[in-house]
Amino acid sequence: MSKVGRMKLGSQGMEVSLQGLGCMSMSAFYGPPKPEPDMIALIHHAIQSGVTFLDTSDFYGPHTNELLLGKALKGEVREKVELATKFGVRAREGKYEICGDPAYVREACEGSLKRLDIDSIDLYYQHRIDTRLPIEVTMGELKKLVEEGKIKYIGLSEASPATIRRAHVVHPITAVQLEWSLWSRDVEEEVIPTCRELGIGIVAYSPLGRGFFSSGPKLLESLSQDDYRKDLPRFQPENLQQNQTIFDKVNELATKKGCTPSQLALAWLHHQGNDVCPIPGTTKIENLNQNIGALSVKLTPEEMAEIESLADAVRGDRYADGSSTWKYSDTPPLSSWNAEK
Repeated sequence: MSKVGRMKLGSQGMEVSLQGLGCMSMSAFYGPPKPEPDMIALIHHAIQSGVTFLDTSDFYGPHTNELLLGKALKGEVREKVELATKFGVRAREGKYEICGDPAYVREACEGSLKRLDIDSIDLYYQHRIDTRLPIEVTMGELKKLVEEGKIKYIGLSEASPATIRRAHVVHPITAVQLEWSLWSRDVEEEVIPTCRELGIGIVAYSPLGRGFFSSGPKLLESLSQDDYRKDLPRFQPENLQQNQTIFDKVNELATKKGCTPSQLALAWLHHQGNDVCPIPGTTKIENLNQNIGALSVKLTPEEMAEIESLADAVRGDRYADGSSTWKYSDTPPLSSWNAEK
């Protein structure tokens, strides 16, 4: 297998592999944690294959995914990767809350550096936007962390166009991470154009529809009881039948192209532009190899249009309450916050 190529992410100088690896499912949310030695072997295999852009968060576990990556990247391996982690979702009294408070930003960064056992984080994202606090306040602390060398580049995840613009004024944003796939296309109207206008890289998470474009509704049969996908609207019986027809058509097109449905769904994203880096997650080496194979699938404009026409029919929201999406991530004006102080 040829090695995965490289791309520029954003306009601040960061370079990453053309495809990244989302590491969340190794430790959290998609069923029980997977065996550590197997996951370390998978991470090493990814790096040897040229997939060097690794994505984690202090929220995955919490903390256990960062600890896993810390072990996997010991020694010289660290120099071969671009490591992204996130802050902003913390557990308080048994509940999760979103926090962008400067003192917390610093505390979270120090915690991630320690768990990952590194001196500097390559790309540090605000995982979700704290809508109680002007984005400028959070960004001010992130800017200090860049100046101190604790982080190299700043990212936002699930941020609205207005939030992205305001943050970018304080310190250039290198990447915006957002859910983008054949069945999550709401970002195309405003968020993607905003990123492109400002020279911000685009990192697409859940590019396979949380595994749906790998095996369709059959996926549900293999999920463990504590897999949180079981609760997502698109996987509910009232929506699943309609969504199955989308998968069937994608599968049909993939067969014609001589690739798998997941490769077709990933190839569609790779064709969106040279500023887009999908980060499919997996816990199996064979799936990782298959994901890399998507880079070899070439699509014509006609095929792109045909694939896109299918996705218009998706049923169900991304999340049950919708609150953790970019649509609800505007923050108060800085003037209001200054007036309160």
